[in-house]
Amino acid sequence: MRRVLLIRFFLRPFSIAVFFAANAARAEGFDHTHALYGKVLQQFLKGDRVDYKALKAGPADLNAYLDRLAAVKEEEFKKWSQSEQIAFLINLYNAATLSLIIDHYPVKSIKEIGGFFSGPWSQATVRVFGKTATLGHLEHGMLRANYEEPRIHFAVVCASIGCPPLHAEPYTADKLEKQFDEQARAFLAAKDKNSIDVQKRVANLSPIFKWFEKDFLKKAKSVTAAIQPYVAPEAAAELAKGDFKIKYTEYDWNLNDTGSRTPNSK
Repeated sequence: MRRVLLIRFFLRPFSIAVFFAANAARAEGFDHTHALYGKVLQQFLKGDRVDYKALKAGPADLNAYLDRLAAVKEEEFKKWSQSEQIAFLINLYNAATLSLIIDHYPVKSIKEIGGFFSGPWSQATVRVFGKTATLGHLEHGMLRANYEEPRIHFAVVCASIGCPPLHAEPYTADKLEKQFDEQARAFLAAKDKNSIDVQKRVANLSPIFKWFEKDFLKKAKSVTAAIQPYVAPEAAAELAKGDFKIKYTEYDWNLNDTGSRTPNSK
């Protein structure tokens, strides 16, 4: 009897430790810091460009990250906060786009991928919730359809110079508002894409604001009102007065590759 009690005594701490370890693992679940994707960005994102050549030669972390996202079940996803869901889907879109590019690299533009009737956004290459979806479905059928958040358009990156740049760190729920605002300001400060001519009362804006005007108007009375919080105070004050004409700039579909250079690049 004494021997049995001794065995129980020594096994009890072990059992408790195993119990707490198992529950801690379950509680931890998915890594909402997206740290593995952060490693990819740290290694291959150079300013506002991507070193696709190096990424193609060393895609292990990107592939592992996409595997982790693909393992998430839809029922688990639905239990997350809205910010966690949005961060997950944006990171998935951007990581899947990187993967699509290196699968076809070298290319001068993402638009070279696919055929006439099946462009890059129609390729069933995105693994999500046990299915294979397209980038188009991820953006329009999931992000835009389920979340009234126009700043998504400052965060999803189509691997083109005309896009907003990739954010230097993964999107996370705890930083999402700050990251959205940072992206909006950075994009609107890019003079080759957006500029406010106060003297001529003209807002020269990226075609993104034309393509997704309905999304921006869900949160603002006009496109110019939508951009006011993210431009310089002087320009914002003038935009608030109204009487601005919008002209859309030319969208640069060249690949956002470290080897690509625009005519104004040095």
